[in-house]
Amino acid sequence: MKVLAIDTSNYTLGLALMEEDLVIGEYITTVKKNHSIRVMPAIDMLLKDCDAKPADLSKIVVALGPGSYTGVRIGMTIAKTLAWSLNIPIAGVSSLAFLAASGRNFDGLICPLFDARRGQVYTGLYEFRDGELAEIQEDCNVMLVDWVESLKEMDKPVLFVGNDVPLHREKISEILGGKAHFAGVTQNNPRPSELALMGMHAEPADVHTIVPNYVRLAEAEAKWLEAQKAKE
Repeated sequence: MKVLAIDTSNYTLGLALMEEDLVIGEYITTVKKNHSIRVMPAIDMLLKDCDAKPADLSKIVVALGPGSYTGVRIGMTIAKTLAWSLNIPIAGVSSLAFLAASGRNFDGLICPLFDARRGQVYTGLYEFRDGELAEIQEDCNVMLVDWVESLKEMDKPVLFVGNDVPLHREKISEILGGKAHFAGVTQNNPRPSELALMGMHAEPADVHTIVPNYVRLAEAEAKWLEAQKAKE
């Protein structure tokens, strides 16, 4: 099975080509550039460099979010289009879950996070059990302080991973003290190869109905719903 993984859910643009237990190629950038004009050329380059063609693909795996609303939609649209046009399965994986996979050698809880501004984060809680990533608490959008206070009550070591962790490191350390551990710089990029690995044997989704997981409503949508309620 040859899998193409696509992640545009945050600043990181990640692509991976994987066959069974071999990572054939991987492409990662973390820059503030428009994913919409970069993804297809990057996919084309990756496939050509790996001597592969679209017809060789057996499955598409896409990052479901949370993250940037626009970024998540871009990746989802491209993944669905490829899966539909090539008539191959598609599967989605939480953007936080495959980021957490970077902590596979950590003996404790793993907390991936993305900054959601205004003191909020997108986060979840995971740990490895018998070599498999297990979800302890589902992905959510929460105030960072409230979240870290809840982690403190668990009284376990917690590994924080993600490129946005430095934005909150001081507050995390203040609350958790020695229970807080921080991933190294090279672990903070979401690895598309982890996305490919997690999605390779995941249950396929319906290409027409698979949708992103935004975790929260876009601000414009939330305001529109509030306005509708007010009219009622």
